[in-house]
Amino acid sequence: MTDERTPQLPARLDPRLGRPAGAVRTARTGGGHRVAVAVRAMAGVLSVLLVAGSGWGWYLVRVAEASVNRTDAIPTTGNTDINGDGHAGQEMNMLLVGVDSRAGLTQQQVDEYATGDPDDLHNTDTMMLVHIPGDGSAASFVSFPRDMYVQIPGHGQGKLNSAYAAGYDDVDGSDDDKRAGGARLLIQTISNLSGLQIDHYAEINLLGFINLTSIVGGVDVDLCQASDDSVTGAHFDAGPQTLTGSQALLFVRQRHGVGERASDFDRVARQQVFIAGMLRNLLSSDLMLNPNKQRQVVEQVGSSVTLDRGLDIFTLAAQMQGVQPGNITFQTIPGLTDASVDGVSVLKLPPAQVLTDFFADLTADPEPAADAAPAQAPATVAPAQVTVSVLNGSGVSGAAAGAAGELTSAGFVASSGGNAAATATTTITHRTGDEAAAATLAAQVPGAAVAVDDSLTAGTVELVLGTDFTGVGQPVTAAAPTTEPVVPGSYVNPERTAADTSCIN
Repeated sequence: MTDERTPQLPARLDPRLGRPAGAVRTARTGGGHRVAVAVRAMAGVLSVLLVAGSGWGWYLVRVAEASVNRTDAIPTTGNTDINGDGHAGQEMNMLLVGVDSRAGLTQQQVDEYATGDPDDLHNTDTMMLVHIPGDGSAASFVSFPRDMYVQIPGHGQGKLNSAYAAGYDDVDGSDDDKRAGGARLLIQTISNLSGLQIDHYAEINLLGFINLTSIVGGVDVDLCQASDDSVTGAHFDAGPQTLTGSQALLFVRQRHGVGERASDFDRVARQQVFIAGMLRNLLSSDLMLNPNKQRQVVEQVGSSVTLDRGLDIFTLAAQMQGVQPGNITFQTIPGLTDASVDGVSVLKLPPAQVLTDFFADLTADPEPAADAAPAQAPATVAPAQVTVSVLNGSGVSGAAAGAAGELTSAGFVASSGGNAAATATTTITHRTGDEAAAATLAAQVPGAAVAVDDSLTAGTVELVLGTDFTGVGQPVTAAAPTTEPVVPGSYVNPERTAADTSCIN
């Protein structure tokens, strides 16, 4: 059960006394747990954003700041970005971690919630990287399955979930010091793997997850088929259902009786779907219009999360003020395959280029917003007034000559310009001032991309044929997205957004 009493803030933090904040005093909490990973860190921030900018929002942030634990998690070495020291402006990479720990649980709760092996309490069984672009328009969650076989700096190769424990054991000192050491080594491992600098760190505990699911009234999920876990005894019916408490924990930990390979990927998929449902609840009008629930959520987050010392909640809240479920995506490291090392099952990494390309796409600058549709159709001219040079980037022999002939038959002054670099996208390019000529040609190649190139000769429009070209007068046909894994036999978890409520296995 949650304690719904309002916590007493230090005088310097209480907005009712009209004084600005000074240094923030933090309370100490226990460690985190696998299942709670990104839910509470992101949920707390997003719930504050619902009322950001108001006096009430200011108060909620102060409630969280007054209780959240802090740790020296960010290492001074071994945490660099392949994009350089500039780190792409104001973008942010945050590592969200759940650590096996029974801190704060009663024995009854330990028994009820089946929290795992008591002799292995410092392994991280959930790790997610959250990438937030500089304009705060989105948030990308990337799951790192615990069984990935990776290079751990100073410790050789091992499962990813052992990096935290190795760093913990490396440090002599208090438990807080050792936990900070665990976080630093895990960050170095993730940075080495991804090529990205990790800017901030959030560690989550189990008790807060249990309480938060109750505060929001449970989380809705939809299963394509019923499942039975022979290990934990969990049973879930097919179809939509609302999960809370022990059922929520069983759901996000389930890997047996799901799919064909009983893998950590099945558990990752469940965690992502559950987190998405939690975020939908936290961004819903039910919470937006309920200050009491907002306060309960923020109080719970403040007492359940450990953050690095440099993370400013106000700054993060301001950066993410416009994010919505449709702009929150969930992905998993691609190309992982089953392997065995000394008789232990692991997930083997894909070729280095696969990871390089994946993280390059993840951190690429967002595409500029498309221009608003014009109020009326663009002006056109007679085809006889349009000179077209057709180039072949489709790889189909004779395609440019054939298209030029069809355009000539349609009244254009068209000729083949030879080959162009291979491309999937058919593109019409024109000089500034030749918009009407380009629009006339575009009517003959529906769906073609249109671009401006002032190096072209005035009065000449260029048509580059891509693999999507099907003929003059026919709409271009975009290539169907591939469903094949990037590596034969690898696991694939399709990308989905927090707004996606479709069923999962």
